[in-house]
Amino acid sequence: MQLVSAIKTKKITSEQLFMISVLAVNGGNYLYNLILGRVLGPAQFADAAVLITFLLVLSFIAMTFQLVTAKFSVLFENNIFTNFIAKVYKQAFAVGFILGLLIIVFAEQLQTLFNTSSSTMFIIFGCGVPLYFLMSVNRGTFQGKKSYKSLSITYQGEMLSRLLITLGIILVFGIKSSWVIALGILLSFIFGLFPFKVKHISFKKSIPLDNKYSKQIKNFFLLTAFYELTQIIINNSDILLVKHYFEAHEAGLYASLALIGRIVYFIAWMFVMLLLPAVVELKKEGKETASVLFKYVGYIAIISILIVVVCIGFPELIIQLLFGEEYITMAPLLWKYAIATSMFAISNIFAYYYLSLDKYIPVIISGVFGMLQMVLVIFYHDSLVQVVHMQIVAMLLLLAIQLGFFTLDSQTTKKA
Repeated sequence: MQLVSAIKTKKITSEQLFMISVLAVNGGNYLYNLILGRVLGPAQFADAAVLITFLLVLSFIAMTFQLVTAKFSVLFENNIFTNFIAKVYKQAFAVGFILGLLIIVFAEQLQTLFNTSSSTMFIIFGCGVPLYFLMSVNRGTFQGKKSYKSLSITYQGEMLSRLLITLGIILVFGIKSSWVIALGILLSFIFGLFPFKVKHISFKKSIPLDNKYSKQIKNFFLLTAFYELTQIIINNSDILLVKHYFEAHEAGLYASLALIGRIVYFIAWMFVMLLLPAVVELKKEGKETASVLFKYVGYIAIISILIVVVCIGFPELIIQLLFGEEYITMAPLLWKYAIATSMFAISNIFAYYYLSLDKYIPVIISGVFGMLQMVLVIFYHDSLVQVVHMQIVAMLLLLAIQLGFFTLDSQTTKKA
């Protein structure tokens, strides 16, 4: 509503422009997936889905470095900031290098594990991992310093280059191979680095930070890393497990189902971005915050119900329009997957709400049920229908526990 009002009065802030940019990037990434699904077909799209899932997992890990950089870029200045940022770049590159090297070394094992047609795609992807971590720290600096124009450019550069390079090679040269997807991802990391603050990278031995700063950074880093891990498990474990247990054709069909069903989650993320600053500001002012939570939970619930109803009413039409006739067998599962992602999206709102209030039990709850989802799929995967049912069970329990925690916490707060 604030964005619409700002557009009408022609007064759009840099933050609102960044929000528009984020929407455009999400739309571009979604288009990238849809076109790949149509052009490649189910079997080859299954390989692409593995790389896309690896990219999502990588983004969650790297987001830890980005959030840490963003927070302490605000708090630190002058020499302290210089030492801090140089240290983060070194640590991020080291982590990226190790992860990338592991992916390259175990490329053949990954091919066997996920039933992909080639190990080359993992080798190419692994080469780009250190660049992605550098890119994330660079973005964290822009985010912390509120350089939203530069931050928008890095996201747009990564998305557009990946879309144009990958589809250009496939459509112009007719090469429909998994290594093309990996190459497009690798090159997009290079474009996503710009604009890059080279002066922040120093190979000289930096001055150690004060113990109180080091402890503060470490605590926030570990907390953020744990939460991002729960996001990785819940968001991506199902696709990887399906790729492991099922044939390529079925895995490709499931990947299309997951992509459509996760529309709810992508929309919910935008509300999370609005929720966090609102809750933090109210907390500082000593005002109640539950009304803000109810408002955004209400928005997500309404959107979720609409999407589920549409998926129930027009499943075949949706899949045919987005992916094509080859994926039509997934139509009966579409509304069920949408229910699972809807419950996760609402649960996520509760988790971020409590993170804003420095209460971390809901984060631990998310981690527990993320593992439960994995365990259920590992033991019950006779069919894709059963896989979706297991996710509904896990997400239903997660939402119920989050609601229960909120009720108990509210009662405790009132008594205090």
